[in-house]
Amino acid sequence: MKGIVSKKEDLIYFFKKNKFKRIFLICGNNSFKNSGAKKFFSSILKNLIVKYYFKKSFFPEIRELKIIIKQIKKYKPDLILAIGGGSIIDYAKISNLIEIKDNLEQLIKNYSYPYKKKNTKLLVIPTTAGSGAEATSNAVIYINKTKYSFENELLIPDYFFLIPEFIVNANFNVKASAGFDSIAQSIESLISKKSNQTSVEFAIKSLKISINSFDNFLKNPNLKNAGKMSVAANLAGNAINISKTTGPHALSYPFTSFYGISHGHAVSLFFESFLKYNFSNLNKSTTKFDLSKRFKILFKLFNAKNINDFTHKISNIKKEAKLIDDFNLLNINTVKNSKKIIKEVNMLRLSNNPIKIDENILLDIILKKK
Repeated sequence: MKGIVSKKEDLIYFFKKNKFKRIFLICGNNSFKNSGAKKFFSSILKNLIVKYYFKKSFFPEIRELKIIIKQIKKYKPDLILAIGGGSIIDYAKISNLIEIKDNLEQLIKNYSYPYKKKNTKLLVIPTTAGSGAEATSNAVIYINKTKYSFENELLIPDYFFLIPEFIVNANFNVKASAGFDSIAQSIESLISKKSNQTSVEFAIKSLKISINSFDNFLKNPNLKNAGKMSVAANLAGNAINISKTTGPHALSYPFTSFYGISHGHAVSLFFESFLKYNFSNLNKSTTKFDLSKRFKILFKLFNAKNINDFTHKISNIKKEAKLIDDFNLLNINTVKNSKKIIKEVNMLRLSNNPIKIDENILLDIILKKK
């Protein structure tokens, strides 16, 4: 089933076969309804005991996570069902693994996860084609607007279904942000310090699909290109599950927590700047592989002649997706708030960048000097 687009009939068969009795369903009010999942599941779940939890926070944060964990513990489901985007899936993944403890925040801050088993089975159904969260062993959680990466192999869902019908009706902005996130993940994966041959293969396969499908998915969405973007996102998820992400993701999180910019859009803000910095400093690469060869792979995939042509093509993708990176239009003063932004950069992700980046370099990137 993994990496394969499914049909609604596959879901019907899944529930008939597994005979779950108590289901805890995590979803978003809008995405659950607009995707068509609400109408579809009303018949599948009508004879089952179902507890619904509708996500309230814009991004996954610790206070809401604790509420979900408490409800799951009290309800004792035999299946957690997550239907939605990356934030909803991340909530489900984490809440299926941990219990409320006095030192929960400290465990997360110290990246200490001494968990040996899941609470129950987990099924995820994405309503966006972007995060690839159904394929990863990590999840995002914010504590006081600071982003932390929760990592454990047990976070990988037991089951997932990629259903184009639940993705095609997402609004343009959701498609744009999620789709760019998928593209960014694959590009970052190719040059991440932790990448290996397997992650490279996943990333290349993902980009071959998304480069040819993303624009059409935005402008003329249908089940075919929705299915292709779902597969591209899943492959990108498999790639970063190995390699993890780099600079653009590390710097994106403060723009989501402080300014409410959606994740994929936030990742896009400085994407070309990081690419140019990494390429112009190839001689400072800390990777075990030849970084210049990875850029050649990217140039070939994007049919680009050089780094300027490559970043120009990325800029065009952002333009077609209406992902604004003009901070005046976004009403964000990066000069005034640069120190606050840098303070909240995710250092774990930044450490995967192929070229070492310190605060001064980050400041230059934020101020558009590089």
